[in-house]
Amino acid sequence: MLRTHDCGQLTKENVDTEVVLCGWVASRRDHGKLIFIDIRDRYGLTQVVFLPKPDAVTYEKAKRLRCEDVIKVTGKVGLRPQKTENPKISTGSIEVCAMQLEILNEAQDLPFVVDNDAEAGEEARFTHRYLDLRRPKICEKMVLRHDFNQAFRGFLNERKFLEIETPFLTKSTPEGARDYLVPSRLNPNKFYALPQSPQIFKQILMAGGMDRYYQIARCFRDEDLRKDRQPEFTQLDIEMSFIQEEDIISLTEEMFAYVFEKVLGIKIKTPFFRISYDEAMSKYGSDKPDIGEGDYRFLWVVDFPMFTSEAGSQELQACHHPFTAPRIQDENLLETEPSKVLARAYDLVLNGSELGSGSIRIHSCLLQNKIFEILGINRQSAEEKFGFLLRAFKYGAPPHGGIAFGLDRLYAIISGSDSIREVIAFPKTQKGTCLLSDAPSEVDAEQLKELYIDIVKAQE
Repeated sequence: MLRTHDCGQLTKENVDTEVVLCGWVASRRDHGKLIFIDIRDRYGLTQVVFLPKPDAVTYEKAKRLRCEDVIKVTGKVGLRPQKTENPKISTGSIEVCAMQLEILNEAQDLPFVVDNDAEAGEEARFTHRYLDLRRPKICEKMVLRHDFNQAFRGFLNERKFLEIETPFLTKSTPEGARDYLVPSRLNPNKFYALPQSPQIFKQILMAGGMDRYYQIARCFRDEDLRKDRQPEFTQLDIEMSFIQEEDIISLTEEMFAYVFEKVLGIKIKTPFFRISYDEAMSKYGSDKPDIGEGDYRFLWVVDFPMFTSEAGSQELQACHHPFTAPRIQDENLLETEPSKVLARAYDLVLNGSELGSGSIRIHSCLLQNKIFEILGINRQSAEEKFGFLLRAFKYGAPPHGGIAFGLDRLYAIISGSDSIREVIAFPKTQKGTCLLSDAPSEVDAEQLKELYIDIVKAQE
């Protein structure tokens, strides 16, 4: 290691210890013959003082330092003079008296100041995301994300869940939004789709006897973007066998109470408030109402309709997705009055944002085909799009259900961010572009030829 300690580690216990620190120059202050710099890494900030003696060469180097230069400092830890301590930071009682300085990399003029309080436009920040990530408040959001992810994993691991990855290159199926398509070189004129969710695969895992599955899953949807949408996003995906609605609901409440206390030290009140879809719409005009005051306002919305339809249209659509099971007592209405059927579905709302959505799934091939029929998906189309799931149902699929939570939305709410872009390491703009890497981009004609693809110019 080039360093003995990180920049947030030193305290009074380290006084008179010789240390080596590495990091970025956060600031430099010249006070007569004293030069002070703050050296920063993701762990914190340490003040370093440079004196003309005993090493004039080191002192002269310090005079040339600029913000965001990468440096290595060797020195001895000492107490700060009285009344100069900084109680706002963990290293505020000490400073390092420099003995040697090595400039590992010099920084050019910056497009914006790397500071929490500095104003910088989103375009500049995302173009130079490597600078933006150095800002403590952005770094803290990445740490928060990591800590929550690990807490979710720990909770589920203790309860015999298996973390299982599902494919990124899969079959295009209708799930409510446009698919991102990927051409197959080895299979000319055929395409993979990037998954909008792992829905079908996690149901197949239940048919495969995995019993309890979870995944912090990447999902992709080609849809119009806004502050709480990105073309690629992250879900905590959960599925369980041999359960009913209350099992998922109670597990969810226990899990959020656990992770909030473990990561934030906050006690979440359970059970969460519960409201029916009809009551939510009649009272609040929304299926994700923000009610109450304060824990973080968690709310379950239940008793969703099984089907919905566009205004003026007789065609029915799945309110959640076509694999959601109808309430058992409503199955007899599927033939005569499907619009009156309620689903075994449930949504979790936090502070007026839909955080999670789930349901008990259909596990009968006969019932699944009936739902497809109501949705206008004929047998041939169902076999083409979902045949591998339907075949799994024929070989002893267990009753099962699950839920998926939008982690980007969760972390945006917790960190007080206006947009989920703030809690994603490499976000895309509202036009779906990555300003850092300049994606999407044109590709070489030879690559397109290998994929049997020809470019059609877009109309003005």
